[in-house]
Amino acid sequence: MSHRRPRLLTFSLAACVPAIGLFMAVIPAANASQAAHPATKAQIAIALKFLKHLSIGQHPANHSVGHTSSIKGLTQDESTNWSGYADDNTGGASYTSLSGAWTQPTATCTRTTSLAVWWVGIDGFSSGSVEQDGTGVECSGGTPIYFSWWEMFPTNAIQVVSESLRPGDHITSTVTRSGTSYTLTVADSTRSGVGFSTSQSCSNCANSSAEWIAEAPSGSGGVEPLTQFTTWTLSGATVKSGSTSGVISSFPDDELTMVDNAGRVKAQPSALSGGNSFSVTWRRST
Repeated sequence: MSHRRPRLLTFSLAACVPAIGLFMAVIPAANASQAAHPATKAQIAIALKFLKHLSIGQHPANHSVGHTSSIKGLTQDESTNWSGYADDNTGGASYTSLSGAWTQPTATCTRTTSLAVWWVGIDGFSSGSVEQDGTGVECSGGTPIYFSWWEMFPTNAIQVVSESLRPGDHITSTVTRSGTSYTLTVADSTRSGVGFSTSQSCSNCANSSAEWIAEAPSGSGGVEPLTQFTTWTLSGATVKSGSTSGVISSFPDDELTMVDNAGRVKAQPSALSGGNSFSVTWRRST
């Protein structure tokens, strides 16, 4: 959602203005004492209006990915906006599908504005294209607004499908490519009306990485505060490159820890379990 490359601390990126970061500016200030109240129709209407009509901001130019350390074949990176895992294209991998499942975390609204999104996607780690879908939450007026969404960059901005998502919902997210056609699917086995499936096309997408990510979206002023979510646990991850199907650890994988500009951890991923599961633990908003 940051259009889209992780901001790795070993190089600098130009400022970018993603859709979700812009719509935050028109949402009322948060009040933590209201956090348990459901979002009003007016709050939701404002959020959806701006999310559906925003244009894409500046996308950072391509950079080589810099790595902080490597142990036992796993590359470990620090990023200012991503936490989770990415499979890269070392060895020439070209990804055709991936999936992951999670239980929607509960947000705690303690700041004026904050956001968190969780997603799976192809591209974005070292490319200028991205094809992704998942869930998210924005704290608005002290109230968390949960939503499902998808995005193809640079074709469009974030597309919100439903604001009926709730904490505890069981989510499965997939992206599948066939040639230049991409099918983006979010399934909610707990609640109807949240899930969706859409087919999109991209003739010049790189298909050079696969990601399972918790993200702090960025606005015109940089990375926005990360909504407190305690823990996000992704399980059952699958991924395919060419004729090879596997799990996260089946391909060259990168572990990403979200940190602030001072190097303090904001969101910490766990080690992989079974090669296909991990947790991201929230540490701080900024």
